[in-house]
Amino acid sequence: MTIWTIILIALALAMDAFAVSIASGITIKQTRIKYALIMGAWFGSFQAIMPFLGWLAGLKLRNFIAGMDHWVAFALLSFIGCKMIYESFKMDSIEERTNPFDFHVLFMLAIATSIDALATGMSFAVLKIEIFTPVLIIGLITFIMSFTGVLIGEKGGHFFEKKIEFAGGLLLICIGLKILLSHLSC
Repeated sequence: MTIWTIILIALALAMDAFAVSIASGITIKQTRIKYALIMGAWFGSFQAIMPFLGWLAGLKLRNFIAGMDHWVAFALLSFIGCKMIYESFKMDSIEERTNPFDFHVLFMLAIATSIDALATGMSFAVLKIEIFTPVLIIGLITFIMSFTGVLIGEKGGHFFEKKIEFAGGLLLICIGLKILLSHLSC
C-alpha cells in the first residue's frame, strides 16, 4: 500500500471526527485555541489507537482468511464507507445545551468517531501492512482536521458537516474497490 493510499484512508477516516469537530465548534461562543487542541488531541489519539487494536485483532484472524484477504478488506472498507454515507444523511448537529468538551462527552465522541478506524486496522493486518506508519498518519491527520474543524465550526461551518461525512464514506468505498480490483487483476 502506498503512502498516498494511507493518506487517503486517513483523510476518509478523519471525516467523521472533522464533522463532529465542526458541530462542536459551533457551540463555542468565542474562538479558543484550547478547545481546538483538546478535541484534536482526543480524536487524533483515539484514531491512532483504534487501528492498532484492530490490527492486533486482525493478526489473529489473518491465517483464517488469507485466501480472501482482498475481499475482506473490500467488505470492511465498503461497509464503513456505506455507514458514513448513511450517517451523513441522518446526522444531527450537537445541541447547544450539550457541552462537547466535557470529559465524558469527549470520551464517547472519540470512541464513536474512531470505531471505523478499528475495522480499518483489521484490514491492514489482513493485507499484511505494517501498522506503525498508518497509525502515525491517521492520528496526525485526524488531529489536524479536528483542530481545524473546531475553528471552522466556531466561524459558522455547519453548512459543510454532512457533505464531509458523505465524501469520506465515498472515498473509503473507492479505496476498498481499488484493493479488490488490484488483487483480482493479478
